[in-house]
Amino acid sequence: MLHIVACIKQVPDTKVIKMNPKTNTMDRSSAPAILNPYDAHAVEEAVRLKKRYGGTVSVLTMGPPPAVKAIKKCIELGADEGYMITDRAFAGADTLATSYALTKALNKIAKIRPIDLIICGKMTIDGDTGQVGPGIARRLDIPPLTGVKKVVEINKEQGYAVVHRKLEDGYEVVQSTLPCLFAVEKEINEVSFAPLPNMIKAARYQPHIWSVNDLEDVDRKQLGLKGSPTIVAKVWAPPKPEGGKLLEGSPEEQVKQIVSIVLEKKELFQGKGGVQ
Repeated sequence: MLHIVACIKQVPDTKVIKMNPKTNTMDRSSAPAILNPYDAHAVEEAVRLKKRYGGTVSVLTMGPPPAVKAIKKCIELGADEGYMITDRAFAGADTLATSYALTKALNKIAKIRPIDLIICGKMTIDGDTGQVGPGIARRLDIPPLTGVKKVVEINKEQGYAVVHRKLEDGYEVVQSTLPCLFAVEKEINEVSFAPLPNMIKAARYQPHIWSVNDLEDVDRKQLGLKGSPTIVAKVWAPPKPEGGKLLEGSPEEQVKQIVSIVLEKKELFQGKGGVQ
């Protein structure tokens, strides 16, 4: 029986989020909070593996109290247990501090029930770093398999997993020892609609909530802002792309217009075998 833990995050819906022009930061109050889409696929895959091999699916998140909603969404998708670490000590954490805190929570979960597999989404849509999953694997000293697009086999008895990893020009088949960590692509599956019994269970479900004091052997200097060596100095919305330009006139005139445009943008071609 497998015990799979999916690490998830509640994020603002970046399709509708706005930027604060004064602070150059995301105005998180301008968008609804949702389960990170990549993490939804991670939970879906964990649930499918549970149905395939038997076992239990737990989900873990770090965030403010409202992040409970993300855990309940995972219960709707078929997860069995939910764990959340929430504390002001975690506030302002970068990917390094986040992976440290989640690792401490995973160690505590493992004492309740040994963990065979950790699944994360490829990245979060509010950070786009893809660093937390591999960071957790490094701290736990287990193999990280990133870009997973298909799980071929999980064999707990013999202690290995076989997956397809996405590459730019195809995929590679990789076998890893268990326990290990998957960082999955969206194409690994289609997220299922939650059945009514799961929705009822999620509405009533209360996750396990831990503060920093509930975790063991925690170095507080590695948490939150104190444990975050990277700082986001500025965030801004990219400018809208310019519309295309319609060339008019004879072919000869159009060629002259094209040459004029290329010369205006010549810095884009310097050093690349183009206009010098």
